[in-house]
Amino acid sequence: MKIAISTDENYVSAHFGRCPTFTFLVIEDGKLKMRETINNPGHQPGYIPQFLHEKGVECIVAGGMGMRATGFFNEFGIKTIVGVIGSLDDVIDKIIKGTLKGGESLCKPGSGKEYGLDKTECDHHDSKTDSKSD
Repeated sequence: MKIAISTDENYVSAHFGRCPTFTFLVIEDGKLKMRETINNPGHQPGYIPQFLHEKGVECIVAGGMGMRATGFFNEFGIKTIVGVIGSLDDVIDKIIKGTLKGGESLCKPGSGKEYGLDKTECDHHDSKTDSKSD
């Protein structure tokens, strides 16, 4: 299975569309076969789901995403797991072990709009800060 994780340095990014990078994993027979990090190709409605679909991604893991983005991923048959925080290595370990649990999206409706343009902060938890205090 090919999985994409929205990442910010060595942590799961709280908002998938505005993450600096995506980390791709290929998991086969409970083992990590491939790990690659690429830059975010750009945030435009529907573009990232299409881009990840073209890369063969079957599942996206993120801290949060809006309902519209979830709908785009559903159209491409890509499973979404949101509400995930923590270090990348810990999350990958949970994926391999089959223990990764999703939850409520960390983004409130509209919290990512214009993030990185006029808006400098997204209205969600800081996954770096939250995971360091655990």
